Parts: sequence; structure tokens; C-alpha cells
Amino acid sequence: IFIQLSVKPDKEPDPEGWRQGNTHRKSLNISSPFDLTVWLAELRLNQKKYEAVQNISQSMEVLDLRTFRDLQYVKNTEGLMKVVDGKLKVASENPRSLNPKGFQEVKDKVNQLLPLLPVLEQYKADAKMILRLREEVRNLSLVLMAIQEEMGAYDYEELRQRVLLLETRLHSCMQKLGCGKLTGVSNPITVRASGSRFGSWMTDTMIPSSDNRVWSMDGYFKGRRVLEYRTMSDFMKGQNFVQHLLPHPWAGTGHVVYNGSLYYNKYQSNIIIKYHFRSRSVLVQRSLSGAGYNNTFPYSWGGSSDIDLMADENGLWAVYTTINNAGNIVISRLEPQSLEILQTWDTGFPKRSAGESFMICGTLYVTNSHLAGAKIYFAYYTNTSSYEYTDIPFHNQYSHISMMDYNPRERVLYTWNNGHQVLYNVTLFQVIKTSGD
Repeated sequence: IFIQLSVKPDKEPDPEGWRQGNTHRKSLNISSPFDLTVWLAELRLNQKKYEAVQNISQSMEVLDLRTFRDLQYVKNTEGLMKVVDGKLKVASENPRSLNPKGFQEVKDKVNQLLPLLPVLEQYKADAKMILRLREEVRNLSLVLMAIQEEMGAYDYEELRQRVLLLETRLHSCMQKLGCGKLTGVSNPITVRASGSRFGSWMTDTMIPSSDNRVWSMDGYFKGRRVLEYRTMSDFMKGQNFVQHLLPHPWAGTGHVVYNGSLYYNKYQSNIIIKYHFRSRSVLVQRSLSGAGYNNTFPYSWGGSSDIDLMADENGLWAVYTTINNAGNIVISRLEPQSLEILQTWDTGFPKRSAGESFMICGTLYVTNSHLAGAKIYFAYYTNTSSYEYTDIPFHNQYSHISMMDYNPRERVLYTWNNGHQVLYNVTLFQVIKTSGD
């Protein structure tokens, strides 16, 4: 998707639309709403840097004025000192012109003024340094203003609102795109490096949703602490988060957030738990009948990854195995409220040979490894109960993926890769829906 931003430098309202003249344009290649979020965060950071330099410049102005005032005072004192010193010289040359008492008074005043001489010299040096620093800050401010003008960010709040509007329109555009077949995965986008080697992170996968929160769950073994960040920008900076302490520990990294609730596998069981974040309570829990757990049928990397919960455009899913189907991957579509199984498919693909898997538009895509050189190797289509072997490469930058999930709202892959939180944009072969469809 190609987006062009136009930003006018003046701040007056323009109800007839943006003026054609005196307009700065910035072209951006946006392939997902996340790209807009990152770009907005970078813009906000540049804005803060510019404001900081402005504050420094203002402080230097104040310091310069104060130093100028003090320097004037010292200069006046210097004149007084010279007058007194002159009288003292006259008195020294002609002692009879000054009686002993007057002579002593003049001498005392001179002694009081003498310490001001080095102060005067220091003030002169400081004044020159301040002038030099002020000039350097002024030059830096001009550079930043040029950068700001190039970005078109004369009115930051206006630009922020425009970006948010574009993000909303981008979401709307993406909703009009029909489901399609995965044909490519982008280069990785490293969002943050945090936590241990294994873990999971996610945003709400419900369509539609205006929830911008980000959740992080470090580790795969007996974890209970979930960190909730207000926005993606806060997650990138590691700030503005709250902590949820789950009533039951989790197993694996196959968690998913769907419509404000966390769905996860309870430790040492095949029970799925639905935990509601706002009420901080368990709404429902149900056993996934026959599903293996506790490293009975994990992915190739282990980590108690027996049960993998995920969501796509068609709803909530569970990917697991059973003893009855000899360890092959089973797909079950779940009812989000009750966690009842609506339908099940046996893919015939051995789960221990899979690195990770994810659902897009009702199709399960499976990677052949969690290590470097991995590719998307297998696809199972639930709409036709058929499969095919694929060859879709992707760059496993940090060489150990322990979580890989698709977010249908943003149409990106979330991965946890050796302590790094990484995103991939996806390319789908799609049919555009029209109003007549």
C-alpha cells in the first residue's frame, strides 16, 4: 500500500480542504498499520528532540542575559576600583594630602575590591564561551528545523491526527480485502529485544477492534506474569505497563488474545483457560479432549508447545495432537465463549517435524524448523480438507523461533526469536470484495 502525506506549515483551519500551494509532501511505503505506528513513534521522538534543543537554546538566552547583567555590575565595580586606586596613588605620592585616617579608609576599600579582579577576568571568559555555545545551539536548531520541514511536521498534533486517520482507513481497506493464499513473507522487523530465549507477545486479534494494547509473556514453563502495555510505542520503549498475575500458570508459548481475553494452556494439563483482562478473572476453562500435553507432542523445539492457540479471519483455533492420530497435527475450531469444539481436521503432518505453525484465512501454515534456514513448508486448507507442500522462505534472523502467530487485524506475523520480538508482513494472493458482492 502506498500512502502520501501532505502537511501544510500554517496552523489556520482550512475547511475547504488542504491548500495546494506551500505544501510539503512525504511519501511512505506502508504495508501494515504497525508501520504507521513505528513511523509515528519516530516522529514523536524527533519532535521531543527538537523541543529539547529549543529549551536548551532558551536556557542559554537566560544565562546570557544574567551573565551580561553580572558583567555590567563587575565592570562598574572595576571603574570604582580604578578611581580608588588612583586616589591611593596620589596619597602615596603626596602623603600630606591625606590624613592617616583617610589613608587607611582608602586602603581598606582597595583591599576589598582587589578580589574582584580575577572574577572580572572569569566573567569575560564565560561571556565568550556562552556566546560560542549559543551560536552552536542556534546552528543545531536550524538543522533540526530543516529536518522538521523535510518531514512536514510543522503542526505535530495535526500530523498525528492525520496519521491516526490514515491508520483507520488502512484498517478499513484491509477489511475489504478478501481472504487469500500466502505467497510471501517480508524481511523481519525487530521491534524490541527483551526477556529470555522463549516467550510470546501479541496484540488483540479480534476484527474489528480499536484496542491498541500489547501483551508480553516471558518463558514457557509455569509462568503467571503477563505484562500489558498501553500501546505498541510503549512496548517498544518498555514503559507504561501493568502486570496481570494469572490464577493458573501457563505451558508453552501458544497463547492468543482474542476480543479482550487471553486464551492459554494450563500448565501440566490439556485445559484451555479464558482469562479476561479488564475483570482480571477466569471466564471459562475446558479440557481439550484427548490432546497431548507436558511435551508429549510438542513442536521441534520442545518447550511444552503441545497446544497452540491462534486466531485468524475465521475465528479461534487450537492446533494440537492426540495419541489416537499418532502425533499428527490436529486443527479444531473453537467457540470463543464456551471453548466447545465446532469442527476438527486431521492434517496428517507430524507435529514433532514442525518448527511452528499459524492460521491465515482458515489455512494452517507449518514451518519445517525453528532454526536458521527455516521455511514455510506445508499448508492445510480447512475449507477443502486438503493440503499441499509449499516453499515460502523467510529470514530467521536470530535463529531460534519459539512463537509464531498471525494477527488478522494487522495482517502481520508476530514472532519471539531468541529474546527478540519480531514482526513479518505477509503477502496474500487476494480477491478484492466489491459493494455488489
